[in-house]
Amino acid sequence: MEFGQEQASGGVPARFIGFDNYTKLFGDEQFRDVLLQTVLFAAGCVVGTLVVGAGLAVLLTRVGKWPRLILMFAALGAWAAPAMTGATVWMFLFDTNLGLVNEVLGMDGHNWMYDKWPAFALVGAVVVWHSFPFVMITLYAGIQAIPGSVLEAARLDGASTWQTFRLVMLPMLRPILTIVVIQSVIWDFKVFTQIYVMTQGGGIAGQNLTLNVYAYQQAFAADDYSLGAAIGVVMTLILLVVTAFYIRALRRSGEEL
Repeated sequence: MEFGQEQASGGVPARFIGFDNYTKLFGDEQFRDVLLQTVLFAAGCVVGTLVVGAGLAVLLTRVGKWPRLILMFAALGAWAAPAMTGATVWMFLFDTNLGLVNEVLGMDGHNWMYDKWPAFALVGAVVVWHSFPFVMITLYAGIQAIPGSVLEAARLDGASTWQTFRLVMLPMLRPILTIVVIQSVIWDFKVFTQIYVMTQGGGIAGQNLTLNVYAYQQAFAADDYSLGAAIGVVMTLILLVVTAFYIRALRRSGEEL
């Protein structure tokens, strides 16, 4: 429940309006579109983070000591970089006129942030770049914990590398994978900095809005603090549901491990 805003001069007290803000919110077509965009964006980031992190975790088990250390330090550098710094660096790399990417690809003057989905893809790549080290290190630790005798038995039975990974390693890593996926969902659903900085507040005509940015716009740009707060409450409830699954997964993984 929310309190409505009073714009009258003289500091008139706020008027209690019950669930009117939520009625207005869920009746707003833009909010429904932004909610769907947020879900799709978060899902894409989670899948990308999981694929990159899992692939590099397996690679760490296949390379020598020094390549492994270099890769881990590089990944930790990406993880430690502030979101603002990472977003700014990527914007410079993909700059329309001075960007290295356009120079290499021979696409001088191409604006990567002009169209909706390419812009989402580029922001998603930055989010994945920030997030994959957590998945990589967590899964690498899980792989290292798998008894060597189990993997050796799979090889003696004639299992290929892919079969060993799919039929032996993945089932044993399922508790860790569950935790990693749910944690990534929580992080990626509430991404703000990368989208706000790279799309300059939500893109052209708000085409790249997510719930966090939309709430910020309503509260601080449109001076509708009550509606912005309502969006924040909706996000909190969604994340509480995801967090409940996360806690359940933690308990189950503790029992299985």
